[in-house]
Amino acid sequence: MTTTASQARDVQIFPIAADTTAIRARSWNRLRFEIEYALERGTTANSYLIQGDKTALIDVPGESFTEIFIHQLSPQEKAEGLPLWSDLWAQLRWVTQGYTGSDRLTADLKSLDYLVLGHINKNRAATLTALLDLAPQITIICSNPAALLLPELLPDRDLDIRVIKSDETLDLGKGHQLTFIPTPTPRWPDELCTYDAGSKILYTDKFFGAHRCGDQVFDEDWDELIEDRRYYFDCLMAPNARQVESALDKFADLETRGYAPGHGPLVRYGFMELTKQYRHWSQQQKTREQRVALIYASAYGNTATIAQALARGVTKAGVAVESINAEHADPDDIKAAVEKSAGFLMGSPTLGGHAPTQMQTALGIVLSNASKTQLAGVFGSFGWSGEAIDLLENKLKDGGYSLGFEPIRVKFKPDDTTIKYCEEVGTDFAQSLKKAKRAKAPRTPATSVEQAVGRLVGSLSVVTAKQGDVSSAMLASWVSQATFTPPGLTVAVAKDRAIESLLYPGSPFVLNILAEGKYIKPMKHFLKPFGPGEDRFEGIETDTNEAGIPVLKEAIAYLECEVSKRMECGDHWLVYALVKAGELQDADAKTAVHHRKSGTHY
Repeated sequence: MTTTASQARDVQIFPIAADTTAIRARSWNRLRFEIEYALERGTTANSYLIQGDKTALIDVPGESFTEIFIHQLSPQEKAEGLPLWSDLWAQLRWVTQGYTGSDRLTADLKSLDYLVLGHINKNRAATLTALLDLAPQITIICSNPAALLLPELLPDRDLDIRVIKSDETLDLGKGHQLTFIPTPTPRWPDELCTYDAGSKILYTDKFFGAHRCGDQVFDEDWDELIEDRRYYFDCLMAPNARQVESALDKFADLETRGYAPGHGPLVRYGFMELTKQYRHWSQQQKTREQRVALIYASAYGNTATIAQALARGVTKAGVAVESINAEHADPDDIKAAVEKSAGFLMGSPTLGGHAPTQMQTALGIVLSNASKTQLAGVFGSFGWSGEAIDLLENKLKDGGYSLGFEPIRVKFKPDDTTIKYCEEVGTDFAQSLKKAKRAKAPRTPATSVEQAVGRLVGSLSVVTAKQGDVSSAMLASWVSQATFTPPGLTVAVAKDRAIESLLYPGSPFVLNILAEGKYIKPMKHFLKPFGPGEDRFEGIETDTNEAGIPVLKEAIAYLECEVSKRMECGDHWLVYALVKAGELQDADAKTAVHHRKSGTHY
């Protein structure tokens, strides 16, 4: 099967171990408007087939892949000479160097014994429904939370469900003995990982994934993937650091040769390093001085999407998040999280004009235990009204709490602009907490070393970037030429800058260099605090380059750049970029230089 990047959807099938095949439904474009897909590098939804004496399919992709995954055709079309899906499945193969297709994937759906669900939601239920139409004999293996949810998602089905307890096993024959490991998180309380003792592959569903589409099945260039995996972790796992560490502890006892995640390339070559990094990234969250309790419920996933974007913004600013799904949390856990947090965020859908019972219970716990000095925030998604958001807002205000931002109200699904707005709200919320903490701390004069560091100087520039409908800018003084050939430069970007999420490898930006004696106006403009979603360029004269990125008319020169690499350096990212084009707009002007007295601030 020949594939090209121009195809929006396709299926890649590849043998990964004895009797074991990966079935990767691929999207070359951004799959959904959720912050975890914001790098826009496509994704894969991975399923796996293990064929012992018994046959098990591990996971199904979401609804956007149902048709190409199932290839379900009606009996009428079969009569006209078109094959049923089971025939097509037997024909599909992936041809690559060293693999001629002689080991074709062959599977009769009528002989498929088990479907193991890493997690289930409405999106995956559409594909599950189509699969059960062809193979109603399947026994579904899942965790207890998934078993409770399945009848709601498929109410008209008589399901054969086997509920798994911790460390329960299933022998498929031919050495393939599966061990099931419940690894619940607030976002996926039904999460279930599966270990195959025969292949020594750990099927990790949401853990160790990356939203990146490509022809590589495995992670041969694992070090080049680490940025994608870090971004995936920051978006999905950082708010669940406690649960991630618990899962890592469970995985540590397994003799594992690689990870088979639900998204992105399989982890074979870099799995030891990635495991180490997951532990390190989780511990980073635990050592944060401040944390935010993020309490939410989500009927259709939209409120959870907002929560995820807020959490990403908070963690970017160096504040930890304790994510709590009110639908599954113990009241004592909510109480404990609120009591040890500097602030809290509450989000709810509106169902029948009300907040879900679990959110009303959580609100009562918060009102009884949160300090009035804690900063609060309210958000939610709704279809027609939004009374739940009003309830949260009014009860918190009546209780004497201050809101850190205007309640976020999203009708139906959030779009890309809304997701970016929510991220910036989260960052601003965290910065407010840090500012309040600094105000209480005694001021100390700069040390001699700090004053010496402050004598380092840099040119004053404005970095501008645009991705889709989202544009941003920042004043930059930590800029330096890095290479002659190819021409390259470095820019240090604070982790909590809004523009940071637009500066990943492959992203274009413009470096606008300011003039000596003429920099005060643009400097003051880009130094001022901008509200989430606020237009950074209002009142500033700009042109745009071919990529649509703003170019400042006041700049004496500008450089069109593309991010090549990023390196994490304490509280900043060091971005190395290649210069692709540029123009000198004022040959007589000199570059503005920024002088500082201390190395502790800009």
